Order: sequence, then structure tokens, then C-alpha cells
Amino acid sequence: MTPKSSPAALFVATVILLAGCSLPEPGPAVVEPVREKDASASGPGEKTRIRVVTLIEWLKEPWGMDFLPDGRILLTEKPGVMKIVTPGSWSTRDIDGLPAVANEGQGGLMDVLVHPDFERNQWVYFSYSVAVEEGLTTRVSRARLQGDRLVDRQDLFTARPAYPQRRHFGSRLLLDAGKLYITVGDRGRRAPAQDLMDHSGKVLRLTESGGIPPDNPYVGKAGARPEIYTYGHRNPQGIARHPYSGQIWVSEHGPQGGDEINILRPGANYGWPVITYGEEYGGGKIGEGTHKPGMEQPLIYYTPSLATGGIDFYTGDTYPDWKQSLLISSMRMTRINRLEVNADGSLGRETRLLGDLGMRIRDVQVGPDGLIYALADRSRLIRLEPH
Repeated sequence: MTPKSSPAALFVATVILLAGCSLPEPGPAVVEPVREKDASASGPGEKTRIRVVTLIEWLKEPWGMDFLPDGRILLTEKPGVMKIVTPGSWSTRDIDGLPAVANEGQGGLMDVLVHPDFERNQWVYFSYSVAVEEGLTTRVSRARLQGDRLVDRQDLFTARPAYPQRRHFGSRLLLDAGKLYITVGDRGRRAPAQDLMDHSGKVLRLTESGGIPPDNPYVGKAGARPEIYTYGHRNPQGIARHPYSGQIWVSEHGPQGGDEINILRPGANYGWPVITYGEEYGGGKIGEGTHKPGMEQPLIYYTPSLATGGIDFYTGDTYPDWKQSLLISSMRMTRINRLEVNADGSLGRETRLLGDLGMRIRDVQVGPDGLIYALADRSRLIRLEPH
């Protein structure tokens, strides 16, 4: 297959990072994002100059990405294409061997995840929407990457039931200590997020080969699916492991306002749609309020909404002061936020890394070079570099 190529630095913008206000304690933190027009205004914290370099600009609805051990990038395009990207030349090859994908509404080919031991086993995991008799649903498969082809595909999980709605599929993947975490949205139906016989609105936990871990919270319990790890989620589109505590953090795309960052606890109920800090589109209360016994409070929530996408913890050496910071992609505010996490687990300042670029940021990842890579929803792979 002939590789396509696109020169690096097709678009370069220099932006200024500004620290946000300190977050209140105790209870969940609420952040009211700085308006885009204030991007270059003075504020608390030191200004940092950084440039945004467009590496590829002709992608078709890029959705997820991950790095191979040799530094190449796997990325997905929602219509059903997976590409392998070679740094330096920024040439790409389409990967053969993908299954049929239902590219409908918010569904399509979504996340991609490289196994931590890829050099030994060549496993690549990916999530996508499929059409079945009842409607559409989320499926997770894995296959071995050999050259530019996927072989030995195994279908590990299919969310049940399927629904005709074409929204809120999730769907991020994480492998940690041999366990595969899968986020699935509420499919736009709300009530199933509280139904333990429905995979919708959940974070699921499997073994890396698709089995059920015996210590999952609902194993052996009547009226509950054993894959469920947490429930009461609306549309979780980001998941990451804290590099020091080992906790699993999830970003949740709220309605009008009320985007959340949560730390997962096995068996916990995160409240949707019974409690939320968001409201109906156009105004109006959702559920019973913001608190209810037995339901978790978010670590942080955003009003107005950021439209949170992928998240990642900064672990590189390019910006030593950013260690432990959580990077949060935003599809509404067209930016990446950096949320400081102190050594004791408390939250510090929040800083806007991007703004006013006119690009919905779907995913963010820290590369092996310590730089920050992001997918702009419509067409671009970008990188943040010191300037």
C-alpha cells in the first residue's frame, strides 16, 4: 500500500499558558473555565510559551490513538479506518483486517490501545459500534498487528442490550495489571445507567483476554452483569491510570454543564441520571438534584461544560513541573486543560494549554518523547512543543 504523507508543521501557533484559580476544598471542585478572549490576559501563575504544530491535517474524524514501542502511532478514524503513523516523515499507512464498523451518529471506530507487552504478543485492542438485530451497540476486539495488517482477531465483548439510538457509545479502553477497562455511555436513554442488567452507562472490567475477573464487584450477584465495575455514568470518554497511586480516573461528558472527573471505586454508583450538576439542553432540572446518599460526588465538575474527551496523566520530562498533572481534552472549549494533582492527592491549579484554535480536541496522549499529542476532532494530529 502506498503511504500517504503530509509535511510536519503545516500549521504552527504560539499560545500562552495561564494558571487558573485554586480549587476549593472540601467536596467536589467546580471550575468555571476562562473565556477564550482572555487567553493572553495576565493571571495567577507563570506564563509559559508553547507552540502547536500540526503534524497531519487531512484525517477523517480522528477519534483515538496510542503509541507503539518504536514510537509510531496508531490512530483511528471514526468512519472505520485505522492508520499507522511514522514520526518524522508523518507518513501513514491504512491497516487492513478491521471488522465491519457501523459509522452512524456518534458511533464508529473509536478507541485503540496497544498492549503493554506488545513487543512479545503484538496485541492491539480497539472499540467500535456494530449493527445487530436490535440496533447498535459497542464491541471491543483485539488482534495481532503484523506489518500493516491485523490478524487473529478475537471479539472480546459486546455490550447488551443494543438500542436504536446513535449516540453516547463511550468508549475508551485501558489495560492495567492484566485487567481491561471499557467505558460505555448511556446510549442517550439515561435510565439504563442505573440498571445493573444493562451494560449502558457503565465502566466494565474484564481480563485482557475477555474473561470475567473473579474479584469484580457483581460476580455471583443476582440481577447484575458480572462485567460491571462501576455504574451511573452518562458518557465517559476518557480513562487513565494515575502513575503513582494506581487509581483509575474517568472523564464523563455531561449534559448542559456538569462534565465530571471521577476516581473509580469498585461497585460505586456515580449518580447519573438521578444526580448531576448539569441541566437539560435549553435549561431545566435533571433528576433529583446534586446529592443523594449512596451516590458518589465527582472529584471535579465543570460549569459550563468542556465537553470532555480523552484524558492522560503527564509523565514525561519535557515539563518537569507538570508531573502528576491530568491533561483533559475539550471538544467544546477547543482546548486542553492541565489539572495539577498534589502529592497528597488534593487538586491544585488548573491551566489552559490551548484556546481559540477552532479545533475540537477529541483525545490527548503523552508521547514517549515527553511531548503532548492531541487529535483535533475534524482532521488533525497536533503536537505541543516548547517555544
